[in-house]
Amino acid sequence: MKRDDETVLITGAAGFIGSHVAARLATMGWRVAACDNFNNYYSPRLKADRVEALLRPHGIACERVELSDRAQVDELFHRTKPSHVVHLAAQAGVRHSLESPAAYIESNLVAFSHILEACRRWCPVHLVYASSSSVYGASHDVPFREDHMTDQPVSLYAATKKSNELLAYCYSHLFGLRMTGLRFFTVYGPWGRPDMAYFNFTRKMLKREPIPVFAQGLLRRDFTYIDDIVEGVVRVLTGPPADVEGTAHTVMNIGNHQPVQVIDFIAMLEKVLDVKADLEFLPMQPGDVPVTYADTSRLQRLVGFTPATSLEEGLTRFRDWFVEWSNLQFDVEKGQAAEGCGPHAPA
Repeated sequence: MKRDDETVLITGAAGFIGSHVAARLATMGWRVAACDNFNNYYSPRLKADRVEALLRPHGIACERVELSDRAQVDELFHRTKPSHVVHLAAQAGVRHSLESPAAYIESNLVAFSHILEACRRWCPVHLVYASSSSVYGASHDVPFREDHMTDQPVSLYAATKKSNELLAYCYSHLFGLRMTGLRFFTVYGPWGRPDMAYFNFTRKMLKREPIPVFAQGLLRRDFTYIDDIVEGVVRVLTGPPADVEGTAHTVMNIGNHQPVQVIDFIAMLEKVLDVKADLEFLPMQPGDVPVTYADTSRLQRLVGFTPATSLEEGLTRFRDWFVEWSNLQFDVEKGQAAEGCGPHAPA
C-alpha cells in the first residue's frame, strides 16, 4: 500500500513509455517527480506535446536534467527524495547505435551508473529500470525466457541494456537494494516514437509513399501495446518483492507473447488504415534479429498479469491518435488522407 509521503521519480518522463507511466501513477495518487533531457534523437516537439497532454493535466512538471552529469543526478535525488524510482531514460534505437555509439555509452551506461550510485546513497524502496528484448540477440530458442543466455548481443544498444542488468545485479547484491529490470518487447501505441516501424509505416502509407520492408517481411516481432506495458510497470513497482536466484534483483519480460511476421503486421495496418501499402523490399539490416517472442510466465507468477491487447485493437487506437495529432484529415471509411498544415503536421 502506498503511503502519502512516498514519491516516485520517473526518468525519461517525456518519452513514450515514461509519459504514460507518469500519468498512470499520478491517477493512482502517487506524488510524481519527472525529468527528461529532451534530446533531439527525434522531434523534441513530440516530447513537449506528451508533457502538455499527458503530464500537465495531472500537475506533473517535467524538468530538464542530464543524467550523464553526476552532479545533476545528485541534486535531483537530494531535492526529490524519491521512495521509488522508475528509470526509463535511455538512448533508444538499434540501428542508430551503429551510427552514434557515443550517445549510447553516455545515456545508457554513464547515466545508469549515476542512477545506481544515487540509489545506493538514498536507498529507495524499489528501482524499476528499462531493459529490452534485444538482450536475447539473434536466438532462435523461443519463446524467450529470462533464464536464457543473453551474452551475445548483436547491437550496441543491446549490449548497453545487458550491461545495465549486470550493473544492477551487482549493486543489488552488494548493497541489498531491490531492483527489477523489465525487458520490453516492441512497444507501440499512441504518443509512440517516430523512428519505430509502425509509426513510420503509418505516416508513409497515409501519404501514399513506399514503406521499407526488411528481410522480405519475414522477421517476427512481439508487438506489445503501451497500456499493457504500463500495467506491467505499475504492478512490478508496487507489487511484492521478487526474490529470484537469492537476490533482491530480477528481470522480467513484458511482451504480448504472440509474435507476428512483419508482412502480416503490414496487412493488419492496411486493414486498420484502409490503405494499400506500397512495399519496398530491402535486405535484413545489421543489428536486426529474426524474432522476438516473450515468455511471460514469470510476470504472471509474480504480479498476476499478462499483456493481452490484440494487434488490431492496439493499431486502431494508434490510428485514431495519429490522425488527430498529425492534423491529417482522414476519412476512415474511404481511406483518404490529406496532409494538414497545423503545427503538428509531420515533416
